[in-house]
Amino acid sequence: MKLIIKLAIVALLANAVWRVGSVYAAYYRFTDAVQQTTLYRGEKTDDQIRDRVFELASDYDIPVNDETLTVRRENNHTLVEGAYRKPVQLFPGFTYDVKFDVHVDTFTLTGLK
Repeated sequence: MKLIIKLAIVALLANAVWRVGSVYAAYYRFTDAVQQTTLYRGEKTDDQIRDRVFELASDYDIPVNDETLTVRRENNHTLVEGAYRKPVQLFPGFTYDVKFDVHVDTFTLTGLK
């Protein structure tokens, strides 16, 4: 009987770690994709970059919108800033909101060939 309880506890912990790890992995893949998008922006406008960031957010299941994410260019920098919360069900009946801050600052040079 003790073995079954120990296995159940290990299974619950492994499930929680898997769910949290999956959410963090999606966050890191999303920020990496946003950085690549801004690095190779070329002559694209901020609106075009914003649209691409929202496409990436949809691909990675990241809940951002116009109120929680900003894209702007300052001199030779492209800045993407925002925040979101992702609910994660750690255990049956227990959900925890994990807060993520998105901050991508990419230095870009235009006109070089």
